Amino acid sequence: MTETATIPPVKHLPDAQTVTSVRHWTDRLFSFRVTRPQTLRFRSGEFVMIGLLDDKNKPLLRAYSIASPAWDEELEFYSIKVPDGPLTSRLQHIEVGDEIILRPKPVGTLVIDALLPGKRVWFLATGTGIAPFASLMREPETYEKFEEVVMMHTCRTVEELEYGRQLVESLKDDPLIGELVGDKLKYYPTATREEFHHRGRITDNLMSGKVFEDLGIAPMDAEHDRAMVCGSLAFNKDVMEVLEHFGLREGANSEPREYVVEKAFVGEGI
Repeated sequence: MTETATIPPVKHLPDAQTVTSVRHWTDRLFSFRVTRPQTLRFRSGEFVMIGLLDDKNKPLLRAYSIASPAWDEELEFYSIKVPDGPLTSRLQHIEVGDEIILRPKPVGTLVIDALLPGKRVWFLATGTGIAPFASLMREPETYEKFEEVVMMHTCRTVEELEYGRQLVESLKDDPLIGELVGDKLKYYPTATREEFHHRGRITDNLMSGKVFEDLGIAPMDAEHDRAMVCGSLAFNKDVMEVLEHFGLREGANSEPREYVVEKAFVGEGI
């Protein structure tokens, strides 16, 4: 008798979700969407742990902000590609139909509830730090709570700004929140290493007053302004100093104040 080899069943990843789309924006940046667990509830601006298995079949996880809003049926993520990165060296090769690990326990400080009521909110990000704001810019509550929303995003090159630019452009025609957004959202992208109509670091453009002049808005003040910060550790530290120069104080979920910082995100410096 000849033996027939038994084909083992497909081994699914733990807490598996399926990739539904992938888009490579540059040779360093890509975004992807995955199925959403039916039980997952999150607030726009929060992050989850996602990843793949390593060479020893152990989960290799990193914190990723959810770039899609809380009402979306899928989950979107925006990532840098690090050639030697333990996770991103693998993650950048995912394709539609592949699985990733997603731990359905959202957390994070970049939520509207962590801010005191105000008239204007600033979203301050470098690189892929725009991800939580991609969620918040598509969140109806953002426009219900604030009269004005300013999105400042800085990258090294112009092409690295494209993800944010296309997202902001799409909002005015969005059937769900287009009317809410109206003219409330002001977008201020800057490049640091290429010629662009807006140049320089976020900290410099705030301290010099250039952003207020360019957008035709009043300078920042602690009574009316609130802010959220997401970028590299060095960026976060520098921006915190600027915000405190304007009189804003750091808050948290348990103690809302004028600004909050996402410390779980570790991005590249600009």
